[in-house]
Amino acid sequence: MIPGLPLLRALVLVALALWGVVAALATIGESRETELLLPKTAVPEPLFLSPAEALLPSPESYVTVERFHPGDTLGALAARLAIGEADARALARLPQMRLLRPGAWVSAEVSADGVLLSLSFLGARERLVRIERGAGDALVASESAAALTTWQETRTAEIRSSLFAATDEAGIPDSVALQLADIFGGDIDFHRDLRRGDRLSVVYEVRAFEGRVLRAGRVLAAEFVNQGRSHRALWFAAQGTGGGYYTPEGANLRKAFLRSPLEFSRVSSGFGPRLHPFLRTWRAHQGVDYAAPLGTRVRATGDGTVAFAGRSGGYGNVVVLRHGGGQETVYAHLSGFARGVKKGARIAQGETIGFVGQTGWATGPHLHYEFRVAGVARNPLRMALPAAQPVPAHELAAFRAQAAPHLARLQLLAGTQVAQFE
Repeated sequence: MIPGLPLLRALVLVALALWGVVAALATIGESRETELLLPKTAVPEPLFLSPAEALLPSPESYVTVERFHPGDTLGALAARLAIGEADARALARLPQMRLLRPGAWVSAEVSADGVLLSLSFLGARERLVRIERGAGDALVASESAAALTTWQETRTAEIRSSLFAATDEAGIPDSVALQLADIFGGDIDFHRDLRRGDRLSVVYEVRAFEGRVLRAGRVLAAEFVNQGRSHRALWFAAQGTGGGYYTPEGANLRKAFLRSPLEFSRVSSGFGPRLHPFLRTWRAHQGVDYAAPLGTRVRATGDGTVAFAGRSGGYGNVVVLRHGGGQETVYAHLSGFARGVKKGARIAQGETIGFVGQTGWATGPHLHYEFRVAGVARNPLRMALPAAQPVPAHELAAFRAQAAPHLARLQLLAGTQVAQFE
């Protein structure tokens, strides 16, 4: 045996092994590179499909939804729904179609040849009207209470000029804005007290049918920050009552009297001495004048009984309401009286008693409003207004449980960035 031969063989075997690894790696790398460089070619494969299989079958009927627009006609609506002339005439003869109001959405299922199979819409008084094929192929109509859904909306806004300007920009419905004015009307005079930068937050109900919003409902909770002072309101229906708005502590927000007999206007002449517009002498003005458009509704500021309703000298058409405790309110220069307003009639707070006019000694349309206690005129803009009854003690726990989630939402809204409304 040659000396060192075993060692030489071992070295040769190691070298061959290493060469195999390198060759294998080189082969793999070259294979991948070659594969990437090869051109990609599409190989078409014919699919055997008959023309009959390629066409979808025509549907036996179609469902179409159209809106009944203001000024629309039933014939025009039927044409848009692809209803045949015979069925359109039969539809017009059904008395239930009188419940169709402008703005309503109408859903109709019509066959391919124009035969009306069914039709439905939400009519007046939120009644669901459905029309289907009955005996003898005649159209049969039925009515039922619509299954409305309710959800809650939250909105926040900042006052830059007026309440309505802010609510419009924030997408808050006018009906909700009017509720806010009523809710906080005992604490905030929306003619005089609003300031640029005041904030409002509101949680209110929305009523919908089949996913379409119908109207805004009741305000459930609201906050109004006026001149840095926070006013909060929560809806609660105590047993035996129709419900009302309370502070988080349970105090009633409803005052015995509203601060103003008009929802929105401006004070044109305040309480106290002034130059009389007709007599041209300085005399005590024993009320407050609110400038407002002719016909604006005038509200009773408190529950009471009509002591006088008629014409009275310089007051023109005037209503005098008598309240408890020797208190009276006077509403003068009216253009007319609301229905049922006559001596002895019972009037509820907020009820319309008349309309702004220019009767008597008046240089323009406005309302003259007086507040008298034991026959002595008081300044209605300055006097303290007593509150109504609070949440009963035995219902405070239920009130707090209902109020808690709404207060949390108001707190969350208070910390949000409010859009700037000019």
